[in-house]
Amino acid sequence: MTDLPRIGFAGLGIMGAPMAGHLLAAGYRVSGYNRSRSPRIEELLAKGLAWADSPAALAAQCDIVITMLGFPSDVESVWTEGLLPAARPGTLLIDMTTSSPSLARRLAEAAAAKGCAALDAPVSGGDVGARNATLSIMVGGAEADFARALPVFEKMGKTIRLIGGPGAGQHCKMANQIVIASTVMGTAEGLSYARAAGLDPAKVLEAIGPGAASSFQLNVLGPKMLAGDFAPGFMVKHFLKDLGIALEEAAAMKLDLPGLRQARALFERLREAKGGEVGTQAIIAAYAGG
Repeated sequence: MTDLPRIGFAGLGIMGAPMAGHLLAAGYRVSGYNRSRSPRIEELLAKGLAWADSPAALAAQCDIVITMLGFPSDVESVWTEGLLPAARPGTLLIDMTTSSPSLARRLAEAAAAKGCAALDAPVSGGDVGARNATLSIMVGGAEADFARALPVFEKMGKTIRLIGGPGAGQHCKMANQIVIASTVMGTAEGLSYARAAGLDPAKVLEAIGPGAASSFQLNVLGPKMLAGDFAPGFMVKHFLKDLGIALEEAAAMKLDLPGLRQARALFERLREAKGGEVGTQAIIAAYAGG
């Protein structure tokens, strides 16, 4: 197994920690970097994770480096100030953060200028998908680089697709978030309606969950909404970041997306009321039945 590439992983949070854990379990030598040391990172260290003191140190020792960060500004600073200056020619840099398509294209150009390769590979599936290695992975970049990364992706996800060139993975993730935005609103509205009508919303979920309304938002987040369990799988502050990127990209394409605009308004109201670190299922609190 020692002929496997050494992998660096920057960003060992709710998503990144279990993803890195799957790579360790598959026999990869994994080095990790995070701004803070949490209990989940201590668990990874006990399983064989090697610690890097900086993104630069991570890039200097690894063949493939993955970033799973919070915001585009985080991605840009970690790549331009740490990874790219230290990466050796031939290093494959993969950003799995949900970020800006235009930033993904710029970073791919910067990587090529250093003799490195880059992929943008955002994911869908939330913390559940990260823990179960069932993520959907949407990839932008060159076909040869995708082929090199595929065995690594297969340890973290189930549905893995090369969508197009640099930035295409991020555009695909924006489409994903646009669908989620209206679906999670619909779930909250439907359950709020059921409550207002005097129905048992749990029975409503049982009735409609297997039918045409079926979705992750309904069947996984719906019960959490009813239980008032707003612990994050995906934080509102990160979802608002994604909705903002999608609206900016849509405006550049002269595309009007009224459902997306309404979703952002509701989630901004939710952030003001409950903060940005609750899960997206907390949107039910924006409705009378929440």
